[in-house]
Amino acid sequence: MPVARINGINLSFDDHGAGEPVVMVTGTGAPGRVWRTFQVPALKAAGYRVITLDNRGIAPTGPCPDGFTLDDMAADVAGLIEFLGIGPCRVVGFSLGAIIVQELLVARPELVRNAVLMATSGRADALIAAMAAAEIELCNSQVKLPPRYAAYVQALQNLSPQTLNDEEQLGDWLGIFEMSMIDLSAARGQLGLQRISNRLPSYRDIGCPCLVIGFQDDRVVAPHLSREVAEHIPGSAYTEIPGCGHYGYLERPAAVNRAIIDFFAGPGQ
Repeated sequence: MPVARINGINLSFDDHGAGEPVVMVTGTGAPGRVWRTFQVPALKAAGYRVITLDNRGIAPTGPCPDGFTLDDMAADVAGLIEFLGIGPCRVVGFSLGAIIVQELLVARPELVRNAVLMATSGRADALIAAMAAAEIELCNSQVKLPPRYAAYVQALQNLSPQTLNDEEQLGDWLGIFEMSMIDLSAARGQLGLQRISNRLPSYRDIGCPCLVIGFQDDRVVAPHLSREVAEHIPGSAYTEIPGCGHYGYLERPAAVNRAIIDFFAGPGQ
């Protein structure tokens, strides 16, 4: 895995395929490899070069023990684009990663050709604020949830009722969650960054084409929050994927991948 020295940290990234570049930014606590199962193969098959990265606080990228901000994370993405010499390029973000991309669009618009924003928000509602506070409190307590219990909670939080009611699928998901449980202590620096003030007015100045994707059964970022983002970015499009929760890009990858690729291939994109 290559590493670039950017903004005072060692930023790890992966570079897949050839063609027009797409940079993909993950959500809280997630490494860049989460895109490898579904999105990287689909985009490579469609002729794109896919760059994924491990955000600040996620090994092997530097841990930043003194803390960091959302602006730092947006600057990291900007720095990687400049390091690779690929701007302006296409950028995809999920959850916290989508908020990072939105801040990139505000701060460094010249680096982005167009963007896809999944499960995003332009403000923290009461539920997002409560979730962030609870995760910080759990992390600070140093309590370690048993993996089986943590997997159960993760399933309830991130999957759709359709998947939860399918016992075979649910069993598979619980096994995946148990084996790949996010270590909140390792992601401590990212916790709470999704608890943003109302940034929607700033998004009215975004000039590049954007596709905002909401997930119908998302309990973490309610789809109306994503729709708000689309309503504030001039000329943006909004689509909502049915039958999936917060992890819609993993739960309904074919529909999500098709939406991304169709947007990239659209007129003027």
